[in-house]
Amino acid sequence: MDKILIVDDDAGIRNSMQEFMKGAGYNSFTASNAEEALELLKSDIVDVVIADIILIGMDGLELTDFIKQNYDTDVIIMTGYSEKYSYEDAINKGASDLVFKPIHYKELMLRLKRVLKERHHTKERTQMLKTLEKLAITDGLTKLYNSRHFYSQLEIEIGRCNRYGHSLALLLLDIDNFKKCNDTYGHLEGDKVLVRLGQIIKSCLRTMDSAYRYGGEEFTIILPETTGKEAKNVAQRISDAVESERFSPETREDFSITISIGVTEYYKKEQLSTFIHRADKAMYKSKAKGRNRISFLVAEKAG
Repeated sequence: MDKILIVDDDAGIRNSMQEFMKGAGYNSFTASNAEEALELLKSDIVDVVIADIILIGMDGLELTDFIKQNYDTDVIIMTGYSEKYSYEDAINKGASDLVFKPIHYKELMLRLKRVLKERHHTKERTQMLKTLEKLAITDGLTKLYNSRHFYSQLEIEIGRCNRYGHSLALLLLDIDNFKKCNDTYGHLEGDKVLVRLGQIIKSCLRTMDSAYRYGGEEFTIILPETTGKEAKNVAQRISDAVESERFSPETREDFSITISIGVTEYYKKEQLSTFIHRADKAMYKSKAKGRNRISFLVAEKAG
């Protein structure tokens, strides 16, 4: 139910409007001045404020300006001074509409419904854009971030690292013998493995860390403010959690998987591609040493 806050220093007008709003099906409450209204806004989400332009202390235009700068709330201004205050004055302060006193409730209701309709449409558009943005950076199967977002986020983290001198580590991991897993148990079971691996990885990370499906059965993890030594501990935690996980196909015996992980730490001012290549090289070193291993490589300049 939409919430309407009525702000007017005239108790008769406040009460009359509140009764009308309740009768029209809105959740309405009142305030006698701007300060009281702002206190209510701190503790409750309000869809529309209907405020008189003349108030004791902060006036209606000042109140509107403050609300639009600090809250996701629409404002309709009421005024009985049609010559002194114009529609443009109200709109320039951020008001969604202006009505003149004495208030004709039928007109007010039409204006309120229009403001609420536009408000709902705006929220729907905003939510749709957020959903589309999320889809653009998310892997559809694992729900981790995708490789495109990996590159843009790593570039941001490298910028922070160079600017503030923070450490930065990168993990690149690959499922061992994943083709054999798909051939033996089927691609549907293989997809379940990928999904579960994504969940395990996320469960082993801090809020500031981020995980990505790099491609196929490869995953990457960005670890801000993390040294290579600390990153190896994270890699070991993930490796142990993955190895202890059991998968249960419907028509075959349970099985488990292992992963090979490459770990590296960023060397200040090096190229993004060099950083990624070293993590990739470390991961293939784990493969070459027999799989189910963690290999750590440092930058040649840093070594």
